[in-house]
Amino acid sequence: MIEHETTFRVRYGETDQMGYVYYGNYAEYFEVGRVEMLRNLGITYKNLEEDGILLPVSELHIKYIKPALYDDELTLTTQLVKLSAVRIEFTYTMRNSDDFLICEAATTLVFINKLTGKPCRCPQHLADAINKRERMGGN
Repeated sequence: MIEHETTFRVRYGETDQMGYVYYGNYAEYFEVGRVEMLRNLGITYKNLEEDGILLPVSELHIKYIKPALYDDELTLTTQLVKLSAVRIEFTYTMRNSDDFLICEAATTLVFINKLTGKPCRCPQHLADAINKRERMGGN
């Protein structure tokens, strides 16, 4: 299992009238976690798209535990938990600077051929980068 941490601060525009992070913004936070994890592996979404591969989210599950607030510093831990021929699965935990658990979540993404719009196999260079990192201990 590969794990990556991303730290960021909640901006005012990400909050609702109650001062809580608007629930829909969490999906964007998870995207940041995935993008940065893959970047850390030497793979960028931009390069995947240039190679004709898209990665839409097919499933998102989230459990909100404690609200994140304006100006909170949050740490998002992203874990790559499964890679199959056509899917990649991640889990997430988010904590504030007081180490309180904010939420837990999971996403499944599908490899899609940009030209046909149909599922396709995981690019070999991505599978190789993941396998190499797992052999090194995952972080």
